[in-house]
Amino acid sequence: MIKVEADTLEMAYANAASQLKCSVTQLKSEVIQHPHKGYLGVFKKTAIIVADVDETKSGFSEPIVEELAQVEKEPITTKVKSKIQSIMPKKKVVEKEDTVVVEIREKINELFTLTCFKIEHVTVARYDAETILIEFQGEDAALLIGKEGYRYKAISYMLFNWINAQYKVQLRLEIAEFLKNQEDSIHHYIESVCESIERDGKAQTKILDGVLVQIALKELRERYPKKYVVIRSTKDGLKYIIVNDYHTSD
Repeated sequence: MIKVEADTLEMAYANAASQLKCSVTQLKSEVIQHPHKGYLGVFKKTAIIVADVDETKSGFSEPIVEELAQVEKEPITTKVKSKIQSIMPKKKVVEKEDTVVVEIREKINELFTLTCFKIEHVTVARYDAETILIEFQGEDAALLIGKEGYRYKAISYMLFNWINAQYKVQLRLEIAEFLKNQEDSIHHYIESVCESIERDGKAQTKILDGVLVQIALKELRERYPKKYVVIRSTKDGLKYIIVNDYHTSD
């Protein structure tokens, strides 16, 4: 087993394969340190791996070797060519990853590796055609929520303003299942609001902050697509939602 250090994981794997005189696909390796570009030249890290040759991946299996040997004895006909293609390893088709997702993932992970929080690699993926899902997990992930969600709101506001302005997409931020718990809470609360709407044809929610008002707005609009559902503000800037018929005044 050898230890290899390089600027990227790809280079480390290539160097290890060269030293062990095998192909990259035959390597049995473990990443000791992931590379990091650093920030403004600071905190840069190289890729470090330990590797050895995996004997179970040393080449074709014996049945395949035997079939290839048999093929070599036969004339090259269409049938033989078909046989060769059937026993050769198939190339995997790798779909090109969403460039927006890749960019956001790289920048967010670069940013949060510089904090004092112990966070795992931040997950970034498409939630739907218009929304990017960003998920934080790790030992200190819950600390990013803060008391009554104040840190969550601050991070959500910061990320949304950057992502929406640059990539024209919406944000769904999940930190240690905080958003899921908030959605469950709002879902139960909305039931009582819906009872009022069914009875009186209109309703008004209690004061809802930040993420809660957006969750409630989405659910109420989905339930009542033919009604007027909108966020309103108090004089103090607090948010609530009204639901009524389009021809009815507030």
